[in-house]
Amino acid sequence: MAGHSKWANIKHRKAAQDAKRAKVWTRIIKEITIAARDGGGEQEANPTLRLAIQNAKGANMPKDTIERAIKKGVGGEGANLEPAIYEGYGPHGIAIIIETMTDNINRTVANVRSIFNKFDGSLGTNGSLSFIFDQKGVFTIHSSAIEEMDTDELELELIEGGAEDVEHVEDKLIITTAFEDFGLMQKKLEELSLEAESAELQRIPNNTLAIGVDEAKRVLAMIDKFEEDDDVNTVFHNLELTEELQNALNEE
Repeated sequence: MAGHSKWANIKHRKAAQDAKRAKVWTRIIKEITIAARDGGGEQEANPTLRLAIQNAKGANMPKDTIERAIKKGVGGEGANLEPAIYEGYGPHGIAIIIETMTDNINRTVANVRSIFNKFDGSLGTNGSLSFIFDQKGVFTIHSSAIEEMDTDELELELIEGGAEDVEHVEDKLIITTAFEDFGLMQKKLEELSLEAESAELQRIPNNTLAIGVDEAKRVLAMIDKFEEDDDVNTVFHNLELTEELQNALNEE
């Protein structure tokens, strides 16, 4: 199936960000805690917890760290943690959506607004960027898990499971589904005895925006500032990482 080039650059950028393991683990620990808090500590009866644990394993999180996060949730810790989403525009009209998990909304929105202001951006209202991004299910599977499988047959099975796109990127198989087919793909992968390294909902831009290298670097600096905030889980944007920009970043 054709590669989803319209967001491949964002995906590669995200992969580089996810190398910051401590930040990734912090996010997943919150997800596990909230899932256990809201749905109990038994994976079989709590699909949200099962998904969070799957992502934790994909991030090489130790078993005892996962178990502590579950116990915190079951024990009532994280009771004040709630998700919050912020939308706005960065420099040069780049659209940005920030997903957070916070125990203090006032602190989080103040920090987010401060970063937007610092980089001459603007914080918008919720839903203002809904026409720019589509929410998609994105599953990542290591190529070693499918090396004994017939590629054509596998793709047919994945299409049956709701795949809109299947792309081989280096040593990964990236599967994209519509938002409503996320659960269907989870079941299909279980049927195929394939365990994803990560399975998550991402906000994929309908179109990316290419700007000059210096301007793009300022946008990326802004995104880095958002990601440094402990309350921020994920940042999505529609900046296109052009070949020129990637070459400039590699030279730094």
